[in-house]
Amino acid sequence: MSTSHADAVTFSDLSRNPRAVAERAARLGRLRVTHRDAVDFYLTAADREEERDRTLATASRLFLALLKHDPTARALVLAMPDVFPWVRHLSPEELRAFTLELVEALSDAAELDVDATTHEVIVGWRATARIKADPAHYAQARKPTSGDLGPVQVTA
Repeated sequence: MSTSHADAVTFSDLSRNPRAVAERAARLGRLRVTHRDAVDFYLTAADREEERDRTLATASRLFLALLKHDPTARALVLAMPDVFPWVRHLSPEELRAFTLELVEALSDAAELDVDATTHEVIVGWRATARIKADPAHYAQARKPTSGDLGPVQVTA
């Protein structure tokens, strides 16, 4: 979800006039607070955030129930290319593994407030698809290695 400039205030605005900023946040439902020297954050009403948590938990439980009643996750697996077009580069087994990992990560986000795992699962599987999409990279990745290749470089 993106916000427009009308949905944002500066940290200075918040510190100078907290009542007006709080009223604006209540009216809009969510207000981005920008900070020149730090990461932005959102000012949100607690009841709205709690509703979002319940919504995520419901969706997560629905996906887990689908997996429980259909261990092959056929319905979810069939939907994955609509959400993640790059999964066409994954094998059927990899696609099922990605689907299961994603549903488990969504469950952790909903039930345990562990949000980073979902992003990590998507980024990891997208990297796998990216390598497999390029035959030269994929052939190189499949070659045996030996010895210490040095530190791993992480990219976002």
